[in-house]
Amino acid sequence: MNVTPDQFLTGPPPGASEAELIDWITGLENLKCRAEALQAEASVRLEEATRTRHVEAGVPARKVGDGVASQIALARRVSPAKGAKLLGLAKILIGEMPHTFALMKAGLFSQWQATILARETACLSLQDRRVIDHELCARTPDGAAPKVVTMGLRQLENVAKKLAITLGQESVVARAASAEKDRRVSVRPAPDTMTWLGALLPVKDGVAVFAALDQAAKAAQAAGDQRTRGQVMADTLVDRVTGREAGVKPKVEVKIVMTADSLTNNADQPAMVEGYGPVPAAWARDALADAEVFVRRLLTDPAGQLVAMESRSRKAPDGLAEFIAIRDEGTCRTNGCDAPIRNIDHIERRADGGTTSADNLQGLCERCNQAKESLGWQARPAPDGSITTITPTGHTYTSPPSDIWQPAPRLSPAERRLRRVLLQHTLAA
Repeated sequence: MNVTPDQFLTGPPPGASEAELIDWITGLENLKCRAEALQAEASVRLEEATRTRHVEAGVPARKVGDGVASQIALARRVSPAKGAKLLGLAKILIGEMPHTFALMKAGLFSQWQATILARETACLSLQDRRVIDHELCARTPDGAAPKVVTMGLRQLENVAKKLAITLGQESVVARAASAEKDRRVSVRPAPDTMTWLGALLPVKDGVAVFAALDQAAKAAQAAGDQRTRGQVMADTLVDRVTGREAGVKPKVEVKIVMTADSLTNNADQPAMVEGYGPVPAAWARDALADAEVFVRRLLTDPAGQLVAMESRSRKAPDGLAEFIAIRDEGTCRTNGCDAPIRNIDHIERRADGGTTSADNLQGLCERCNQAKESLGWQARPAPDGSITTITPTGHTYTSPPSDIWQPAPRLSPAERRLRRVLLQHTLAA
């Protein structure tokens, strides 16, 4: 097909044959690979320009280049952590893996394929990495594409691993030993009030845990248990970790924000589970009945929304900080960032006249909090609870408020005294 990129982006013409549609899909895939390569090139040039600007402005050496990854993340609509990885990959491809990068620019290699090669060669010396780059991704003497472009992802990963072990076995072994420090457990939301619970473990431990759960499932099914193998394994994991197996209710604090009617009656207003998101009120009531829980009453306005708070101190007091974390639903306010809140920070800087109040505070992860302190970054709160971030290039990104956000009411002194009396009465009730 002799089609320009602009023509590809208009979509296949009406009446296109099946063969033409396949050609169109292939052409668009090639275009995506080329676009990812050009994004990588632009990212490296952006970092170079930013570092130059920072040096000229006298920014301390340890902060030169700060905020670049966050700008890339906002531009590509991904999390700051992903933005940092994309910038790191771009620097590796352009500086250390020219043949891999050339395949991307030709539309023959995707960003994820390049990521696999970069990951599997990360522990090698620059010389050995370049050997693998040439071995796998260099074109043949007659200009033909290498075999790597037709490999599946698992096959590509295995080929790269074998070459890495051959060239630098000591480095690979040392990396494996060091990787044990990264062991961790994570949880993320899944549909239908479910969660994905994951654990990154050393091979021997991961295999041992899975084997123990598998053995428990086989024993249960041999005894006539009607649950599926997967269900038994999942239930056994929960039982053994929480102690539920011994008939003890787990003592854990799960923060659930819900109206009083939804908690005590049969109202249907959804509840919010910190770290997960909205859940049905009926489900929340059942969950609270299944464990020993600590119920913390949060004051709301008559509409059922959280009431704002403010403080004269520079740092948000614990109560106000917790209020902000719950209001922002436990997730960093930066566009595209799904990281948990680690810092409560001023939107408009205190030095610029910003107040320590609910409508001028936001929950941020550590990376985003550091990025907004870089040279040229600004942020502004809006009356509706949204936050506009202005990057050093002048681009703006607006983060909408959560569903439970409510701006601080503008009350007269008499109204504020009346509200205090009402709140005291509520607490005493």
